[in-house]
Amino acid sequence: MSPLRCGTRTLDLARPVVMGVLNVTPDSFSDGGHFFDLEDAVARGIELVEEGAAIIDIGGESTRPGARPVAAEEELRRVIPVVERLRPVTRAIISIDTSKPEVIRAAGAAGADLINDVWALREPGALEAALASGCAVCLMHMQGEPRTMQHSPHYRNVVGEVRQFLAARVEACRAAGISSERIVLDPGFGFGKTLEHNLALLRHLGELTTDAMPVLAGLSRKSMIGALTGRPPEGRLQGSVAAALIAAMNGARILRVHDVAATVDALKILDAVGYPTPR
Repeated sequence: MSPLRCGTRTLDLARPVVMGVLNVTPDSFSDGGHFFDLEDAVARGIELVEEGAAIIDIGGESTRPGARPVAAEEELRRVIPVVERLRPVTRAIISIDTSKPEVIRAAGAAGADLINDVWALREPGALEAALASGCAVCLMHMQGEPRTMQHSPHYRNVVGEVRQFLAARVEACRAAGISSERIVLDPGFGFGKTLEHNLALLRHLGELTTDAMPVLAGLSRKSMIGALTGRPPEGRLQGSVAAALIAAMNGARILRVHDVAATVDALKILDAVGYPTPR
């Protein structure tokens, strides 16, 4: 797997790496409000890197099912100071979890390296903002929109349809001038999918790659883990680590997680055993 070009930085993806979640929101499904204060958010970002995260993913707008939109001004107020404070103190890749072109531009100027967009740069002006930022981009599949996406998701062939969508978004990025070496793909576990859809995507994750682009898997603490284990979000550590390992064995190169240290340790064991993960 070729390195991912993130502005002036590169991210080695020869083996799976961990992206640590840093939500600076009052309403995210698992850790909403925990790091809403700037000092708490910065301290948590540093802690994620110390635990082994290669990427810090900063989000200022919850995209959980039923979440309400946040105005651009409020999202900027939440996330830009965190980017500005973390940039001088870490060599980790800083990701901004946003769909808004205003936030993309400001985050890139503040030192972000990666745009993680649940809308796959479909918002007006987002493609142009991402191109100008120089950042890498993560294109995610979502059926519907956060407020209603889990009402009645349906597919004829979930793996085929997700792959087709991602391929189309890759072509849109290329046409806009964003090169393949800057692109990551995300099937969007839990974003307009039932448990059965999520499991099918996890089983066939290796089929979702387009021109050998890296795949990101975000399964941590999600409702599918709760459905399978019967546990609330704060009790889903073991299930989340198991899902992350399965994703890695099926080809994911970036694992977006809340529990960084546990996932990093599990990946060390997997690597030592030498399980034949796809290359």
